[in-house]
Amino acid sequence: MNSPRKETLEIVSRLPAGEAQPTPLLFVHGAFTAAWCWDEHFLAWFAAQGYAAHAVSLSGHGHSPGRERLDSLAIDDYVADVAAAVATLPAPPVLIGHSMGGFVVQRYLERHAAPAALLMCSVPPQGLMGSAFSMMFSKPALMQDLNGIMAGGMASLESLRDALFAQEISVEDLTRFLRLAQPESHRAMWDMMMFALPSPAQVLKGVANRRERLLLLGAELDHLIPPSAVDMTARSYGVGSHIFPAMGHGLMLERDWQLVAQRVLQWLKENQL
Repeated sequence: MNSPRKETLEIVSRLPAGEAQPTPLLFVHGAFTAAWCWDEHFLAWFAAQGYAAHAVSLSGHGHSPGRERLDSLAIDDYVADVAAAVATLPAPPVLIGHSMGGFVVQRYLERHAAPAALLMCSVPPQGLMGSAFSMMFSKPALMQDLNGIMAGGMASLESLRDALFAQEISVEDLTRFLRLAQPESHRAMWDMMMFALPSPAQVLKGVANRRERLLLLGAELDHLIPPSAVDMTARSYGVGSHIFPAMGHGLMLERDWQLVAQRVLQWLKENQL
């Protein structure tokens, strides 16, 4: 599937066997990863439920172009990627963003409309500063490894486990995910710290001020975006949130990922999407 912005922008799509629901789903990944994180479980699962499920790799990620200029890419560049991906679809999609992807979705909604949006373990509209300071004291080794990845290095298996997982995961899967991990844009990270924070009032306009069309999910044992950060996002938008017990940041990759997928499906059905 081609993008009008970048001919080679990677969009991974899984389609239902029969007629699809009228509203497609577009998944947006977080930092250090790409569309593959959604293709591990979620895309095929939602296709089996009747939804056309698509995941975009933002510029400089996965097989999308721009790796050589990654550090020059801003959150606005990622927003433009989402807009380009949306333009390839036959109907406006529900946007589902994880971590940095949730922040990108918020910035997208400031300027564009969407039928609904889901923020999963998302960077709050107040930015990353609070979470970064908290992790600096509670998980200094993890903070150091994440900084190493940004500089083009490799994290340890233990740090990757600590960052993403609270449930059991095989060494084989963990090793595979580590190979797929990649650096992130320093500029985008600074944007999320302080330079490109979204306005909740403007974001809500993107879902026509229908708060039921904004779903917030978090994880009890998330060290990167802890439940307190999810609660802060919820207060900012005047909505509730659902925190999954005994799960970590990588909700779509955890052993009990189907519990998350089922909650998303329930919300889609409740809103007739």
